[in-house]
Amino acid sequence: MAITAGGSLNSVALPQKQTLSTNYLDFTSGTNDWAQQYLPDLMEKEAEVFGPRTISGFLSQVGAEEAMQSDQVVWSEQGRLHLHYTGEITNGDAGTIAGGQITIGNDIDGQSAGASHGIRKNDTVIIASSEGTVKALVTLTDATAVIEVAPYGVVDLNDVFTDSQGANSVNVLVYGSEYKKGDNYDGSSTRGANEPIFKSFSNKPIIMKDYYEVSGSDTSRIGWVEVTGEAGGAGYLWYLKAEADTRARFTDYLEMAMLEGVKGGAAGGYTGGVADLTDSHLYAGGGEVTGTQGLFNAIEERGNVTSGITGINAATDLAEFDAILAEFDKQGAIEENMMFVNRATSLAMDDMLASMNSYGAGGTSYGVFNNSEDMALNLGFSGFRRGSYDFYKSDMRYLNDLATRGGINSAYAAGALRGVMVPAGTSTVYDQQLGKNLKRPFLHVRYRASQTDDRRMKTWVTGSVGAATSALDSMQIHMLSERCLITQGANNFMLLK
Repeated sequence: MAITAGGSLNSVALPQKQTLSTNYLDFTSGTNDWAQQYLPDLMEKEAEVFGPRTISGFLSQVGAEEAMQSDQVVWSEQGRLHLHYTGEITNGDAGTIAGGQITIGNDIDGQSAGASHGIRKNDTVIIASSEGTVKALVTLTDATAVIEVAPYGVVDLNDVFTDSQGANSVNVLVYGSEYKKGDNYDGSSTRGANEPIFKSFSNKPIIMKDYYEVSGSDTSRIGWVEVTGEAGGAGYLWYLKAEADTRARFTDYLEMAMLEGVKGGAAGGYTGGVADLTDSHLYAGGGEVTGTQGLFNAIEERGNVTSGITGINAATDLAEFDAILAEFDKQGAIEENMMFVNRATSLAMDDMLASMNSYGAGGTSYGVFNNSEDMALNLGFSGFRRGSYDFYKSDMRYLNDLATRGGINSAYAAGALRGVMVPAGTSTVYDQQLGKNLKRPFLHVRYRASQTDDRRMKTWVTGSVGAATSALDSMQIHMLSERCLITQGANNFMLLK
C-alpha cells in the first residue's frame, strides 16, 4: 500500500520579510470581494497543522553544557591496558631460529605499532590465527618490529602454522611473563619499561548567526489572523510570528550543527574523507572557517557503525543486537545505552521484541502483561535487556520530520541514517581551570563565555523601533552562538545506518 501526500501541502517555509498573498484568504475577486454585503465567517486562530515543529531536545537529554574561554577544546582519552598486536610470522623454522620469528604490525585497534610495540623479553604470549593457537615465551626483542619466540609444547611455529614461511598473519597477545631464579632484566635484549600511549583529541567552536528584520511601519500593522509560535509569539501582529519562527529555527540549528558538523578548513588540517575547505571556497576577501566535528562524524571516525543484517533497517534483528553487544564488549562495556531512532526502526524493534513473546490464547500478549479485550493493546516497547546490557528506546524527531533528516531518509532509504546509540554514563576528566577531576557526560556542549560576554545564546535588538539605537527605520533582532560538541569515548557509541 502506498501513501500519497496531498499536492497542496503547506509545508514550504516562507522566511520572507514581507507578508504574502498566500498567507491570507482572498477577498479581492469573485463572490468573495469585500464589496459584497455578507460577512464571511472568519476563523482567526492559525491552525497548528505540523504539531511542535522544533526538533531540538536530543542533546538536552543526553548531555550537558559548560562554558569555555578558548579557541579550542583538547581532551585526552585512555588507551587500552593490555598489549595485543597483529603481525606476520616471517620465520617459523627451528632449523634457523629456535622457535620462530614474528614481525609486529598494528595494535588490535588497527593503529600502527611496528618497532614501538611494548612486547619485552621473557613475556609469555598467545599466538593465534585461523590455523590454530600456540603459547610461547619471548626470547628476544630489539629496537625493530621483530620478536623471537620459543613455543610451549611444540618445536617451532611451523608445527602449527603451515604457511609460516610465507606471510602468515597472526594475533599476538601478552598474557604474562616467566623468568628464571635470580634472573634480571637483560638490558641488551629487552625494551625497557612500557609507557602509556597518550591519546588526545580536539574540537573548536563555530560561530552561528541569524537575524530577523521588520520595518517600523509593519510593527504596527494589524492582521486578522491570530498567530502563535513555538517561541511564544502570539497575537495579531504578523512580525511576532516571524520573529518567533526565526528564533525557533535558529535554536534548532544550534542542535543540528552539533549533530551534523564536519571539520575542514585551511587551518584545520583535517581530511576525514571529505575535501578540505579553503578560504577561496568561502570568502573572496579571505577569512578562515574551519568547521567543527559533530556527533555523527565523530562516531564515524572514532566509533562504531552498523548497517544491520538486512542492509535496510539497522538493529531490527536479535542477531544484529548480539553483534552490537559483541562490539560493545570489545570497548567500554557500558551497561546502559540510549537508542534514538527514526520511526521505521522503532517499529521494527517493536516487532522484533514482540516476536520473542509467546502469543496469549485468544489475543496478543505484548510486554509484561496479558492484554484483554477491555484493555488498550500496547504494541510498543520503551526498552529491553539483552545479555548484560540495558537498551532504552526513544523516537528522534530529527530523523522523522520531512523538513529535516526525515526527508533524506524518505528519499534515500538505502543510505539513510536510522539512529544512534549513546552510552548513559559519565567519564572522569581533569578540569584545568578548576584543578580537579570532574565527572562529565560523554556528550557535552562547550560554549564561549566570560564575565564580559556570554555567547551561549546571545540576542540583541538594533534599529529605531522601541529603544532606538540607530536611525534605521526598522527593528533588527540578532541571534548569535559560539559552541562545539565534545564527544568523549566515541568507541562506546553506535551509529545506525
